[in-house]
Amino acid sequence: MADNTPVITIVGAESLLGRELTEVLGSKELPAHVKLISTEEESASGVLTEREGEPVFMMSLNAVELAGSRIILLAGTPESSVKAREAVGGSDDAPVLIDLTRALEDYPDARLRAPLVETGGASSPATIHVVARLQVIAHPAAIALAMFLKQLAKSTAIRRVIAEVFEPVSERGKKGLDELQQQTVSLLSFQKLKQDLFDTQVSFNMLPRYGSEAKHPLENVESAIERHLATLLASGTTAPLPSLRVIHAPVFHAYTASLWVEFENRPSADELAQALATAQIEVRTKDQEPPSNIGAAGISGITIDSITPDRNDARACWFWLVADNLRIAADNAVEVVREVVG
Repeated sequence: MADNTPVITIVGAESLLGRELTEVLGSKELPAHVKLISTEEESASGVLTEREGEPVFMMSLNAVELAGSRIILLAGTPESSVKAREAVGGSDDAPVLIDLTRALEDYPDARLRAPLVETGGASSPATIHVVARLQVIAHPAAIALAMFLKQLAKSTAIRRVIAEVFEPVSERGKKGLDELQQQTVSLLSFQKLKQDLFDTQVSFNMLPRYGSEAKHPLENVESAIERHLATLLASGTTAPLPSLRVIHAPVFHAYTASLWVEFENRPSADELAQALATAQIEVRTKDQEPPSNIGAAGISGITIDSITPDRNDARACWFWLVADNLRIAADNAVEVVREVVG
C-alpha cells in the first residue's frame, strides 16, 4: 500500500532558522514526514549533522530532492530560496512554499503571513490561505510588534506609538553569531577585527547603522519591519503604525524593544497589564525576574515588562518587549504548515 503521508522539506535545515523549525515541527507531532536539505556550498552531495542526538545526513539542494514534497520550508540563504522556487515552479500542483528568508516576498503570487496575529488567531478558518502556493512569513520584529499593538488596541484607543527595536546578530544567521564572537575574542586579545558581514565593530557596540559595505544595512531592516507591520495592522485593529527606529544590539539572540504609547484616555499600568496578558503574551510583574534576550531564547510568544507611566505625559506609558526572533518565525511558519496538512 502506498504511503500517502505528506512530506515536509526544510531547505537550509543546518541554519539557525532551520534548526528552530526542526525543533518546533518535532514538538507538534504533525502527520508528515520531515526531510532535511542542506544549502552548504562546500558539499555537493550533502551534509552530516545530528538530530535528537542521532546522526542525520542532509541531502543537497536540487530539483530531485524537492520532488514529492507537499510543503517546502525555506530557511537557508536568500539565494537558496530563489533556487528552490525555480526548481518547483509555480503551477497549481507545485508544493506550497513557506519562505522564512523573505527573499520571495516581491513575487506577484506571494502572500505575507503571520497566523499568530491574523484575525481569528492560529489556524482559524478566517486565516487559512492554502490556495496560495507561496507564503512569506513576516519579519519576526513586525510580528512581535503587531501582537503587542493588536492586543493593546482591543482594550483602549491608541493615539501614537514610538518603537525603538534592538536587533540581535542572529538575524544574520550563523555568520552573524560567528562574527560577533570572533570580534569579541579579537578585541580582548588586541587583534584585528573580522568585519566581513557588518563592516564595522558590532561587539560591545550599540549602533544606528552598520558600515558602508555591510551585507544587510539596518536601514533596509527598518524598512522591511515597517512595511510588514503596516500590512499586519491593516485589518482587524485600530492600532496606528509606530514611528520606528532599529538599533544594533551586541547580543546573540532575541529582539528587545522599548515602546512609548500615548492613549486617548488614561489607563492605569494595572489595567494595561491585564489587557495584554494572553496565551501568547506574558506580562511580568515587579516581583518577577525582568525579561531579557537571554531568557527569551527558545520561548514562544512575547514578554512584556516595565509598564511605566510617562512622568511628562499623563496619557502615555513605556513598555519593554522581548521576543525570540527565531522562535517567532518558526512558530508562525509551523502554523501555516498546520493549515495545509490539517
